Amino acid sequence: MSAKNDKKASRVLVADDDPAILRLVTTLVEKEGYSVVTARDGREAVKLMKADADFAAAIFDVVMPHIEGPELVRYMRSEKRLMKIPVIMMTAEQNPKLTSDSFAAGAVVFLPKPFTSSQLQVMLRMIVSQARKKD
Repeated sequence: MSAKNDKKASRVLVADDDPAILRLVTTLVEKEGYSVVTARDGREAVKLMKADADFAAAIFDVVMPHIEGPELVRYMRSEKRLMKIPVIMMTAEQNPKLTSDSFAAGAVVFLPKPFTSSQLQVMLRMIVSQARKKD
C-alpha cells in the first residue's frame, strides 16, 4: 500500500464549539488528505473516541462546553487505545495558563487563534509523522 493510500485511510478528530472554526479546520485537514470526524464539544468528542480510537491525530479547542480541551487530552492519556494519538490544541484565549495546562495534559502542539492555514497544516504533518515514527 502506498503512503498516499495509507494517508487517505487516516482520520483526524476535530472538536470546537465554534461552527466556523470547525468548518475551517475540517477544510484544511481534508486538504492534507485526511477524513475528518467532528465534535461540537468535549462530551461529543469523548463519545466518538469511546466508539472508535482509530485517529491519526486530534485537534481540540481549549475552551469548550461540558469538557474542555486539556481535560480531553488527560482522558486520552489515561486510555491505552487513545494515548498515542497526537493532539493539537487551539485557542483564541490569551491566557498562558491554558498553554501550560494543555502541555501538562499531554498536548503536542499549541496553536493560538487566529492561525494561518499553513501553520495548521505544517503542525498536523509534523505530529502525525512523529507519531508514526514512534509506532
